[in-house]
Amino acid sequence: MPHPALAQAYPTRPVHLIVGFAAGGIVDITARLIGQWLSERLGQPFIIEDRPGAGSNVATELVARARPDGYTLLQASAVNAWNAAIYDNLNFNFIRDIAPVASIERAGSVMEVNPSFPATTVPEFIAYAKANPGKVNMAAAGPGSGPHLWGELFKMMAGVDLLTVHFRGSGPALPELMSGRVQVMFDPVASSIGYIRAGKLRPLGVTTATRIDVLPNVPPIGEFVPGYEGNGWNGIGAPAETPPEVIAILNREVNAALVDPAFKARLADLGEEPFASSPAEFGKFIVEYTEKWGKVIRAANIKAE
Repeated sequence: MPHPALAQAYPTRPVHLIVGFAAGGIVDITARLIGQWLSERLGQPFIIEDRPGAGSNVATELVARARPDGYTLLQASAVNAWNAAIYDNLNFNFIRDIAPVASIERAGSVMEVNPSFPATTVPEFIAYAKANPGKVNMAAAGPGSGPHLWGELFKMMAGVDLLTVHFRGSGPALPELMSGRVQVMFDPVASSIGYIRAGKLRPLGVTTATRIDVLPNVPPIGEFVPGYEGNGWNGIGAPAETPPEVIAILNREVNAALVDPAFKARLADLGEEPFASSPAEFGKFIVEYTEKWGKVIRAANIKAE
């Protein structure tokens, strides 16, 4: 079938959007939001499948090897860019094997502790951690995840010794943080904001350079650790060689969501900033982001465990 005819018909059956992390994390939450939007706009179910494992590499390889027809998509994220430097022998090349479709959001994370932890500010936390080296447990969503990298950057720049405890995503880590079995986490705002509002977690600082609307009273960590900043993102990718006409349909509909007031309000409520682009612009962004963080990861000698 010629590509234009394929594009006119797309989609004619359910589309699978693969998420490389456990349910409850920022990538999963954003996938479900955009999946619902695309289902309503395009008239076919967009089924969210969580395939956690190897820091999202299991899901990414599944999509990279899928038939390039637009019916198997990847909820791509900053982690995909980081993994290029963290893993030495991947069976795929993210930039080569995953076609950029549409960016969705950019967001920072929040440094948060259990309410019983004896620190209410970033300086107090640093002082406590320095007085108790190696005794504060830091939750992370797997080696090379956002919570891991933001935390490792904090450790380096603040000069503190925290014990990193890895989980299979933010979803499994948060109950351990709320129970007090781990004491601190640098978690995406989207997956923690409900617990913060309920008083189950105490925010100390945000990883962004400026304050964010959803947590207006929480200062940037950079106010106390000069130069500290970390931002993640996610969007949609497809197998390489997916017809450009199909990619164009998906990009158009995602970008329509990013100017819709209700959808934008939902992102803002989660601490996310709409991030619209063309497929070419998204691809350029991914290349530049991969190069930037690759240098940081290699300098810190961060490797998969």
